[in-house]
Amino acid sequence: MLYSKCKNRIILIKKVIKSEQIINVDRMEHAVSLFGSFDENILIIEKSFNVDVISRGSDIKVNGEPENVSKAVKAINGLLMLLNRGETLNEQNVRYVISLVDDGNEDKLVTMSGDCVCITSKGKPVKPKTLGQKKYVESIKNNTIVIGVGPAGTGKTYLAVAMAVNAFRAKEVNRIILTRPAVEAGEKLGFLPGDLQSKVDPYLRPLYDALFDMLGAENFNKYLERGNIEVAPLAYMRGRTLDDSFIILDEAQNTTPEQMKMFLTRMGFNSKVVVTGDVTQIDLPDGKRSGLVEVTKILKNMEQIDIVRFTGQDVVRHKLVQDIIRAYEKYEEAKKRK
Repeated sequence: MLYSKCKNRIILIKKVIKSEQIINVDRMEHAVSLFGSFDENILIIEKSFNVDVISRGSDIKVNGEPENVSKAVKAINGLLMLLNRGETLNEQNVRYVISLVDDGNEDKLVTMSGDCVCITSKGKPVKPKTLGQKKYVESIKNNTIVIGVGPAGTGKTYLAVAMAVNAFRAKEVNRIILTRPAVEAGEKLGFLPGDLQSKVDPYLRPLYDALFDMLGAENFNKYLERGNIEVAPLAYMRGRTLDDSFIILDEAQNTTPEQMKMFLTRMGFNSKVVVTGDVTQIDLPDGKRSGLVEVTKILKNMEQIDIVRFTGQDVVRHKLVQDIIRAYEKYEEAKKRK
């Protein structure tokens, strides 16, 4: 800091210290992928850390204030680590690495596994994209019942379906059963036309979409006819015992405590259960308690049961989804303080 006297006033002049660091990239294709199409990835880094990033052959120069340069270099090294593991960079994982660096958790990026959960019908590998998703996948592998709680867009349902398809292909289970409560999202649709299946299909569409993606329409219909796959409303579960099954309860925030108890007690031998939901999007009538909220209190610290909580950082949809979730969280916190 420099001080200057001017007409009996002391003016504080901030001296900006610039720093430069050079990163050497072994493979030119990694440098190309790092910068992205029209330098889109590097532009995100420059804007996030207020630095300048320049490519000079196999060297990448980062200029700016020392602290910002240090963070930008950590982010770039994290992205190069992902490229070395065969990952494809996109806006989502670039912003995720930046968020880890901002929180001082860039060292945790090393623990991110490149293991593939499942291969879709189009040959695309399904992998956990965040640390929260990695913890979720490992928890499903190691526990009998897993409850995934978190905001929209964190991959709770999609990864659960991927794990179910993987277990089915490996013949660890004989059936995949997907269910959710038939509760409308804040609006009354009235009577729906068609037979019973046509009436419940709109409520189950997200589960169908995930299964179509994993298996393809032809295989899905084949397994559906054989009874290897069952997609049904929660009301259909009463009175059943589900052996040798991978069972997923989606949108569990819209279950009542009685429904949740009924569902969890359906589990038979050699079965696995995954319950997913978002406690900030409860569509139950006023005065009705959510079974998901209660079950996380009742079943905590029990063996073979794990509760995984996602945060806004685990959102893998458009960046605006993360911003919207954060805005709602701040609004709810402000309401509680008042």
